[in-house]
Amino acid sequence: MTKDDPEENAYAVRDPEALAHNLARVVEEAGKAASAYLKPREEGKASFDFSDSLADVIKSLTKVGEYWLADPERTIEAERRLWTGYLDLWSSSMKRMLGEPARPAAEADPRDKRFADPDWQENQFFDFIKQVYLITSRWAVDLAEHANGLDPHTRRKAGFYVKQITNALAPSNFVLTNPELLRETMSSNAANLVRGMHMLAEDIKAGGGDLRIRQTSGEGFKLGENLATTPGKVIHQNKLCQVIRYDPATENVLARPLLIVPPWINKFYILDLTPEKSFIRWCVEQGHTVFVISWVNPDKRHARESFEHYMTDGVIEAVDVALKATGADGVNAVGYCVGGTILAVSLAWMAAKGDGRIKSATFFATQVDFRNAGDLKIFVDEEQIADIEYKMKMRGYLDGKDMAAAFNMLRPNDLIWPYVIGNYFKGKEPPPFDLLYWNSDATRMPAANHAFYLRHCYLQNDLSTGRMEVGGVTLDLGKVKIPVYNLATREDHIAPPESVYLGSSFFGGKVTFVVTGSGHIAGVVNPPSRKKYQYWTGPSPKSGSFAAWFRKAKEHPGSWWPHWQAWIEAKDKRRVPAERPEGKKIKAIEAAPGSYVRVKV
Repeated sequence: MTKDDPEENAYAVRDPEALAHNLARVVEEAGKAASAYLKPREEGKASFDFSDSLADVIKSLTKVGEYWLADPERTIEAERRLWTGYLDLWSSSMKRMLGEPARPAAEADPRDKRFADPDWQENQFFDFIKQVYLITSRWAVDLAEHANGLDPHTRRKAGFYVKQITNALAPSNFVLTNPELLRETMSSNAANLVRGMHMLAEDIKAGGGDLRIRQTSGEGFKLGENLATTPGKVIHQNKLCQVIRYDPATENVLARPLLIVPPWINKFYILDLTPEKSFIRWCVEQGHTVFVISWVNPDKRHARESFEHYMTDGVIEAVDVALKATGADGVNAVGYCVGGTILAVSLAWMAAKGDGRIKSATFFATQVDFRNAGDLKIFVDEEQIADIEYKMKMRGYLDGKDMAAAFNMLRPNDLIWPYVIGNYFKGKEPPPFDLLYWNSDATRMPAANHAFYLRHCYLQNDLSTGRMEVGGVTLDLGKVKIPVYNLATREDHIAPPESVYLGSSFFGGKVTFVVTGSGHIAGVVNPPSRKKYQYWTGPSPKSGSFAAWFRKAKEHPGSWWPHWQAWIEAKDKRRVPAERPEGKKIKAIEAAPGSYVRVKV
């Protein structure tokens, strides 16, 4: 390269004095970050409680190592695959240095945003580092996933842990091995790292001694002003939830009100995010009288609130409120994720009691059978549940940051490392994004409820097998004879479509199974006005596999919302004059979205 070569200049030191000064400031800010981490622990407000998780990682990976080392032939074969990859890389690198055409020994997935910068391909140094990483990481993951002598759960855990480790060690996560970060650092004389370390200290302090990665700027978002803005009133509350009734937007409304049961793992306003994305507002505009449960953000006072309490004091009490407020003969119910699971539990319980007030049920990305429950099963076995139960017993709840971390780990290259790089290496504040603001607005889990959910759903799969007992009743989903609209999202990593499809077969009535494009959130929150994605309809889901069903399914462009609305109206399209939420029957407590949803972790 010549002195004027732009590539050389891009990685050259601009101002040695300024660089040295800023590196000293980086060390100073790193000290503040360390202090923010250590101070709460010295004061007894936080603890070094990662030993159990680390022990499970070591135990799982040790079993993988023992499997491959137990047989010399397996060991040699594993080593041969790795060294073959390295030799191929060396050969292609030599050819490239000599100016000969050479095919890369390893290529990144075109969708992998980590290696989008042109220098990962054009600069031979960074290209070589990238290929070493890809060869090594793929080899390591392959060892874990093909340790066939281990039980499937251990293999799956080991594969998950190896992916977490390899994602963390990617060269894109380090200044000296990421061309974009290195150029940024040189051009700004490390001012980016100063800003980043300052943000790191702020985020550790905001997390009470634990890193709470900011995924969006919190400025500009306020519940009731630009999020959760659909007009309505809280008309009922107890220790577990508030019930919101929304103002009508049409002169006449459907005779049967709509009751929405959101998950308590997140806050309900994912369904009322902004006016243009709000499922709740859209339903009101279609003529539904909408009631929504807003769950409490629990603390140690709620430690003994069980799955049964969430059913009786949540779902069933909300049905009581909706019918008292409207005088209707029944409700149409919607359940989302674990809100759908508790709705299914409630339906089975009500069927056993002869209570038919819920006339139809809609499930969004809901599991009632947990055999194929996705990557979250990584965290569920007897030892891990016992550890979680112990922590919850000490606190009375599972901290919201623990749940948030688990969900983020399912998609680390989307929800963790881009923000680590952007925030702490580039020193850039993430832009405001409503969905990520909601994602960071975490909730706690009450001990009794969450322990029951993990053990009886994820671990033992008691609901679909007829072994679950709630409120003195052994539940049988086969007794649920009402019409069911069961929505799965095609790219769901929390409630995989295979799992949702299998769950359809356990209900006793007619099930309309629909698959929508995208994932657990974007597939559900997909208003027709955006004209995004697509959905599929097909035959009855009572038998066969999801793959076989999908091959026969018909694809439709756009949102599934109008299809669901037509399904609802086909059951009962009677309309009655609309009424305001507040009235003689039930008095309003406060304006929507209420006070429970505003409680922070």
